[in-house]
Amino acid sequence: MTASVTVATGFLRSPSVSKSQNTSFLFTRQRILLPKKSSVRPISASTSELPENVRSFWKWLGDQGVVSAKSAAEPAVVPEGLGLVARRDIGRNEVVLEIPKRLWISPETAAASKIGALCGGLKPWVSVALFLIREKYDEDSAWRVYLDVLPESTDSTIFWSEEELAELKGTQLLSNTLGAKEYLENEISKLEQEILKPNKDMFPSGITLDDFIWAFGILRSRAFSRLRGQDLVLIPLADLINHNPEITTEDYAYEIKGAGLFSRDLLFSLKSPVYVKAGGQVYIQYDVNKSNAELALDYGFVESNPNRNSYTLTIEIPESDPFFGDKLDIAETNGMAETGYFDIVEGQSLPAGMLQYIRLVALGGSDAFLLESIFNNTIWGHLELPVSRSNEELICRVVRDACKYALSGFATTIEEDEKLLEEGKLDPRMELAIKVRIGEKKVLQQIDQIFKDRELELDVLEYYQERRLKDLGLVGEQGEIIFWE
Repeated sequence: MTASVTVATGFLRSPSVSKSQNTSFLFTRQRILLPKKSSVRPISASTSELPENVRSFWKWLGDQGVVSAKSAAEPAVVPEGLGLVARRDIGRNEVVLEIPKRLWISPETAAASKIGALCGGLKPWVSVALFLIREKYDEDSAWRVYLDVLPESTDSTIFWSEEELAELKGTQLLSNTLGAKEYLENEISKLEQEILKPNKDMFPSGITLDDFIWAFGILRSRAFSRLRGQDLVLIPLADLINHNPEITTEDYAYEIKGAGLFSRDLLFSLKSPVYVKAGGQVYIQYDVNKSNAELALDYGFVESNPNRNSYTLTIEIPESDPFFGDKLDIAETNGMAETGYFDIVEGQSLPAGMLQYIRLVALGGSDAFLLESIFNNTIWGHLELPVSRSNEELICRVVRDACKYALSGFATTIEEDEKLLEEGKLDPRMELAIKVRIGEKKVLQQIDQIFKDRELELDVLEYYQERRLKDLGLVGEQGEIIFWE
């Protein structure tokens, strides 16, 4: 049996937005964006250099016994907007601040609030989002001073206008942003029917899509995750900490610990991963593994580090493939699935397993014998190397065609974008869009070049049949067939 051209060439598609719509979003931290300043200016609770709402927030923390004159760090106006600045020298891994659990905002907080009875069947982040929105419109909220510090928006692409999003034309970031917005629209539609309409008295101000996007953006960007027993927590004051690309580890930046030997309370403890001199800003690394597109969606900034530039190739086994079941069984046996997502990073080799997976998906015709059950335990190893010229030629053509198609979706070239950056005087969001465009196009060109080079090697590559004959001793070192009398 042979696979048709339609089937064979239809296994690589644009990344599905559903990859970025996983309901178990990884919520992280975000800067509060205030007017940019040219230098770090430490403040204290008694000065007037910060907005009134921030000074009220600082005072509230003092009243709660969280900060004092002995605190290691305090808020400051910094180049990023607002951050934490050392009041004295802070050593590496030294505690910067500690926040007790009673001041955390988590699903537990929502469950214990006035809307707690409505949160039972909701996703944890949705319950916290509803809590934030309701408290935001409650002038008498116990969280008023903290809510007043939260920004109405950030430079995350989730807050961009249609005109601004148009600058992302051709990028996977645009697809993921629109996918996230569609996901939010679906979520609030369900909430409207199941929670909001039947309980209008609990939400007298109503909840709009913009409200929901705001809460999502706050959680996506500010919440701490991967904590002991806590997957989604807002930590007032700690969420002022900014990101620094020069810090290359997330280890030991924060943890949850007991308040004391005889206390059952918990503390969120934030540490400085590096030595900080008095007056310097305290930083952490938000996430070493996020791409620039993910940083843009989560936080509204990107890095110049080329290792942050990536592109996701989405490869799937078409259900119309006559060998669909066999291929799926092999994929699942080897830790894969019907659809494979492979993140290619600028300057790095192809991800582990990608060539094996794509060769598997492309198997057909005279190569289909490898799908027989006799090869179940060995096929993945065989797929590490070229199977046949036709199989290798097919994957090269399909991947290169996909790259060319993706590149054709951009309205500008890399050179044109780089010229725009050189000219300067760009709006921050425009600059971000250009940098993401450049990064994705560079990776697409890199992928195309890898498979172009491979096409040039098709005549000299060693394929399965040649390897098998060598193993049987039927082919000499020079490739000649060995005969016996």
